[in-house]
Amino acid sequence: MRKHLEVALLQLGVEEAPRGSNWGNDIAKYLHSVGIDFPASWCMAYVYWCMQEAYAEGNPLFRTGGVMNQWNKTPLAARGKTPEVGDVFIMDFGKGLGHTGFVYEIIGEHIMTIEGNSNDEGSREGYEVCIRSRKISTCKGFIKV
Repeated sequence: MRKHLEVALLQLGVEEAPRGSNWGNDIAKYLHSVGIDFPASWCMAYVYWCMQEAYAEGNPLFRTGGVMNQWNKTPLAARGKTPEVGDVFIMDFGKGLGHTGFVYEIIGEHIMTIEGNSNDEGSREGYEVCIRSRKISTCKGFIKV
């Protein structure tokens, strides 16, 4: 298993405190890793933090809390349309809004993901780190790391 997925799995169940606040001790460490010191959407910060923990010698991602900022700064050679285990998935909701996490498993037309700022009910503005199932077709693309 890829090292960053091992780190991501160890965070399963981490929740905002209180729920719906985009804050709490664990959430703050994710946000701080990208230079954000206030409650904010944190899915990209979670992904960046996991990569930083796994690859302290050189995080391959840009230091940003913005999903679409990450996508736009990623070289074309590191982007793909077909997911692989360990990739960072990118969802684009328009107007600069996005969602992200890691591809954990591929099952037909779906990917199993590990993602922050989500929940089991399906929100991209959730309150925890969890495993989700998403249709591949809902993703803008995948960052190869």
